[in-house]
Amino acid sequence: MASTERPMPPLDADERTTLEGWLDFYRATLATKCAGLSEEQLRSTSVPPSPLTLLGLVQHMAEVERNWFRRVLMEEDVPAIYPPRPSNPDGRDDGFGLLDDISFETAHATWQDEIARARANCAARQLDDTAPFMGGRVSLRWIYSHMATEYARHNGHADFLRERIDGSTGA
Repeated sequence: MASTERPMPPLDADERTTLEGWLDFYRATLATKCAGLSEEQLRSTSVPPSPLTLLGLVQHMAEVERNWFRRVLMEEDVPAIYPPRPSNPDGRDDGFGLLDDISFETAHATWQDEIARARANCAARQLDDTAPFMGGRVSLRWIYSHMATEYARHNGHADFLRERIDGSTGA
């Protein structure tokens, strides 16, 4: 697994650099929450009835990266990475469900691949560039902002999961 060092978002930069800095910070935060844990710990659920796990969060964020930076921004017709959970009556491909044949190493590599594709897809675009979404248009600026908040929210979940697993807090 790659380094879990978190890049500090710039304190005085242009808008794009700031947005990308925060997104990278939150991506690295999730990786940090998973660092040093066994496969069993990464598959440990929070508290009943929640099936939430750190592995599930990594899988979910791979799906979210794919959705926003490939399906929406690039209008790619790409399938779900992970099959929908039976408990998802609407059949959304949220990635939270765990499969016995998907290890954390594999899920982490898939997530990192989606992040690399996201960066490549954004490189030639401007913050004001848009793509079709929900009958309107969505800008790259909006997608960056949404992704940072999506990661921040799930990093809060990861904080609680990690604390329950080994008492580790912070970072």
